[in-house]
Amino acid sequence: MTFWRKRGTERVSVGGDSSYSAVGPYSSVVVHQPSPQGEFAIGWPLEVGAVPALASAFQPRTGLRERIDAVREEGGTAVLTQVLSGGGGVGKSQLAASYAAQAVAEGVDLVVWAPAGELQQVVTRFAEAGVRVAAPGVTGADPEADARAFLAWLATTSRRWLVVLDDITDPGAVEGWWPVSRTGSGWVLATTRLHDARLTGGGRRRVSVDVYEAGEAAAYLRARLADEGGLADGAVDELAEELGHLPLALGHAAAYMINHGLGCGAYLELFRGSRSIAEVLPPSADAEGYGRQIATTLLLSLDAVEAADPAGVARRVLGLAALLDPAGHPEALWRTKAVLEYLGGCEAAATLRALHRYALLTCDAGVVRMHALTARAVREATSVEDMRAMAVGAADGLYEIWPYPDQPHRDLAAVLRANTEALAGTAGGYLWDPTGHLVLYAIGYSLLDAGLIDAATDYWGEFAGASVRILGADHPYTLEATANLAVAHWRAGRSAEAIALEERVLAVRTRVLGPEHVHTLRSKSNLASSYRQAGRLVEATELMEQVLADHERLFGPEHHGSISARSNLVVHYYEAGQLTEAVAFGERALADSEHAYGADDPRTLMTRHSLSTVYHYAGRLGEAVDLEERVLADRVRVLGADHPHTALARASLAMSYWELGPRDPARDLLAQAVAELTRLLGPEHPDTVKYRKSLTALRAPSRPLWRRILRR
Repeated sequence: MTFWRKRGTERVSVGGDSSYSAVGPYSSVVVHQPSPQGEFAIGWPLEVGAVPALASAFQPRTGLRERIDAVREEGGTAVLTQVLSGGGGVGKSQLAASYAAQAVAEGVDLVVWAPAGELQQVVTRFAEAGVRVAAPGVTGADPEADARAFLAWLATTSRRWLVVLDDITDPGAVEGWWPVSRTGSGWVLATTRLHDARLTGGGRRRVSVDVYEAGEAAAYLRARLADEGGLADGAVDELAEELGHLPLALGHAAAYMINHGLGCGAYLELFRGSRSIAEVLPPSADAEGYGRQIATTLLLSLDAVEAADPAGVARRVLGLAALLDPAGHPEALWRTKAVLEYLGGCEAAATLRALHRYALLTCDAGVVRMHALTARAVREATSVEDMRAMAVGAADGLYEIWPYPDQPHRDLAAVLRANTEALAGTAGGYLWDPTGHLVLYAIGYSLLDAGLIDAATDYWGEFAGASVRILGADHPYTLEATANLAVAHWRAGRSAEAIALEERVLAVRTRVLGPEHVHTLRSKSNLASSYRQAGRLVEATELMEQVLADHERLFGPEHHGSISARSNLVVHYYEAGQLTEAVAFGERALADSEHAYGADDPRTLMTRHSLSTVYHYAGRLGEAVDLEERVLADRVRVLGADHPHTALARASLAMSYWELGPRDPARDLLAQAVAELTRLLGPEHPDTVKYRKSLTALRAPSRPLWRRILRR
């Protein structure tokens, strides 16, 4: 049956493509600039992402496909989205991939496959698609804006398209990102393990997906074993029934039988004679209702891998992988010192290949993935002591490959955050023994550095609360989490909340650590910055001068704390109108920062930005523009176009362009920056408000107070 509505009521079909969050050794995603020649230069049809390959002996599931097509027919033009909902291992993604493969074969104009475990993955894929189709408004510089432009293009294009959203885990996150087609030429297919009302309505209909029919399960085994010399013996139907007709369990079993030349009858005896399920899977464990089949087939395959694994680390490799994000983690994790130590010095490459051969995980293009249901069965068959060692090994390895700063490696940072969050969800309790693991802090720092302020605020708030419960309110790690929650509030422009937290942290650190401890001095510096943001400039400057004097006395003028305090004072001085001091401090701080951190370090970029602002205030516009142009280019390259600091650099450059002329381009540049700040920081953030007022003044330059409004 065909299932595409082509311009009128005629039906045609679809084509597909999918990829996951972790691509390549460090999960890099390359976004190409849109063609300036427009749509006519595009080589239709297009595939964006990589559709998963269909499994060997894939079953077409005719009856289920007829139900899906019937649901689509029932809704006429209104039903544009089918949500395939069912437990893990029942073949939802494979079914979606089969539709995509059919679409490719039939020449559908566009197929997009987007992993939907996290919203960021969806936005990245949609932005890439927007660039590929040259959607109006796409620049290739702002992923979220490009993704929105792509959705607008989908809604109105007459070209045939399919978008697959694979494995939705949070219906609230994807709300507002569902594609629609007003022309009837598009279709959306989603997969999920959830039965959530938010996944239906608004043109979306749910189709339940269960295990294979009995005939399909037997047909799968016969087709998979067809070239293996009689392995598909008279016990095919009985084995299929014993495995619950579950596609994932059938895949485990078939891989084992092929690797060992074992017929269905012999495998069935092994399956039934396997060690007790209570040992393999605790009675309280559900594993989505398929625990027995998955746990037993997994156990048999794992025994086989261990027998063929000279390093003897298969169980440990499988256990560690089961704690991480099913969407994939970098294979580089297995080469870290921490993981090698956990494996007793044994390299994991050969073991990963063996586990791949037995279908227990996949290892491809630098990415290691494990099906969520397989991972759950592994975890539930793992002892507490083994789980603790696995969790710590995984956390140590993730922290080891986490770059600092991570802004130049945005895609890797997103993958590491996803994997650390998965680890915290599966084995988080072991990461608090005896105190919070450093990788848990890395998530929060990464969110702050990426400019994801709302997410950072939520994370540090939850983390600080957990730290209070586990470690106590005055524990140094709790104070660190609370201090970072204050930083998140400060970044969001919530000065009052930041000051309240920072004053409490400073008081405790002064009492517990002493007034000259480096953490106490950092608390003073943060509090000074919040005082400045709140307009308490005299207190702020006095406190920051004290911080600088203490750092230089205790640690020397070249210490990173001294450099940071000197750089912070640049902002304090120019806001107080002390331009001579601001220029002197700014030039020295920039030289120190370049020497200590390098020219591209985000701290150096911040100091360079501050100095450019001082030059502007001092009337040295030529020097200001030179620095601002460099800062903007560097921040786009290092932090990305969709970062608040990049938007602030664009706003500063626009102000200097305005004074130098011509003014129309300057006004357009500032309008772009204000739009970005509004989206990234919110309409009420102090920086957004300041530059929005400046833009209003620029649009009415004859007003006598415009220059004062512009710079206040």
